[in-house]
Amino acid sequence: MKPKAPTTGYVDGAWWPRSRDLSTELPSLLAVLAIRPGRIERVSYNLTGWHPAGRRLPIEGGVVRLEGFRAQRPDTVTITGQGRQRLTLLVIPPEAAPAAAHRMLMTASQRGNLENIEDLLAAGRPAAPEATDVVDVEAQRWELDGGSV
Repeated sequence: MKPKAPTTGYVDGAWWPRSRDLSTELPSLLAVLAIRPGRIERVSYNLTGWHPAGRRLPIEGGVVRLEGFRAQRPDTVTITGQGRQRLTLLVIPPEAAPAAAHRMLMTASQRGNLENIEDLLAAGRPAAPEATDVVDVEAQRWELDGGSV
């Protein structure tokens, strides 16, 4: 989560669930987030990004409404608490490599981060090799095949 401050950017933090099963993954997330928006009333998510889920999720102390939408970004969930306080979290794919997930978590939670969803997800991808690296690899391959530089 970003530090508590005026809202900036597209997300308020990031979440790396272990699976695409909301009913299994949400209780532990909501337990941690309850202090930020107060009592959590609902979670909205993209229908195509998750396994089918019920419309209500019993949690300690109450029930949270689950609202799936096709129009919501598949890489986010929105948690709504008391007084309509909202948190939008970047959802890091469960299959992400740990190092990539860590980069995305850290980038999305930086104070003042203004990056859009695509850029935040790209933070987890390995950097493309520079053109000089490609030339060096090709030269090495040529030398290994009997050529000389």
